[in-house]
Amino acid sequence: MSDRWQEMAVFVRVAESGSFSRAARELKLSQPSVSRIVGTLEARLGTTLLLRTTRSISLTEAGTLYLERARYLLAEVEEAEQATRGVDSLHGVIRLAMPVLYGTRAVIPALATFLARHPDLRVEMIMSDTRQNLITDGVDVAIRLGVGSLDDSTFGARRLGVVERLVVAAPAYLSARGTPASPADLARHDCIVQHGLFGRESWRFSHNQTVTSVDVSAKLWINPASGVLGAAVAGLGIALATRVMAGEELRTGQLTQVLKPHRLDPAEVYAVFPAGPRPSARIRAIVEHLGASIGTPR
Repeated sequence: MSDRWQEMAVFVRVAESGSFSRAARELKLSQPSVSRIVGTLEARLGTTLLLRTTRSISLTEAGTLYLERARYLLAEVEEAEQATRGVDSLHGVIRLAMPVLYGTRAVIPALATFLARHPDLRVEMIMSDTRQNLITDGVDVAIRLGVGSLDDSTFGARRLGVVERLVVAAPAYLSARGTPASPADLARHDCIVQHGLFGRESWRFSHNQTVTSVDVSAKLWINPASGVLGAAVAGLGIALATRVMAGEELRTGQLTQVLKPHRLDPAEVYAVFPAGPRPSARIRAIVEHLGASIGTPR
């Protein structure tokens, strides 16, 4: 590898991992060597790419721009090499971001066959219900759920499918407060709203080709989604959930679906990747796998 390609590769791994020592371990270099290589790159470019403290590192504006281009160029090199090796020789690291509960119940179970098929790949999972900055956090692929259009229009993306959204409550809550027969009845109930992903106090239903929007009374605002489910199971109110997320609680009777004839807009599931429309072979492989594994509408 030429000096410039090595500088680029080392910088990208430091930026993605957020640590000189971690990058050094992964690249099988000493930490002083990694620091020296990044320092040489900054000196050659005449700018600071990384802000260093004793606890963390962060990208400067120039570093963010360089990271985006460097990732693209390295992906192009990987693409050329992969074309000669074949798909069965995929190797490297995939940083995969996802919501906590959906990731736990849908994405993680789908990874077993993928990793068995590609033993030289390693997946680093970043699980959070707060949306990451894919560039500064060094994310290769993010699994995102939402209703309506995708906001990261400058990134590459693939729509994996949809998941059904439901209104759920604990039997104990319904016994004490009654079961709503129509969306309008929700105005008299305590409702649980999640910050972020589906965090809204206006719930939109369709029934017999009629659309109804109901302003609910949010008794609790909670993040993450596991907290919403936990509060609903505890009988604190009525909540929105996807069938994937609440499937276990519905099967065991901890939660009951209400307002069944009244449908909510489904949540769309996307794979988003900052590498643009031409991601590397390993990114394409995991996106294709997840599309086949979790992309079936539910």
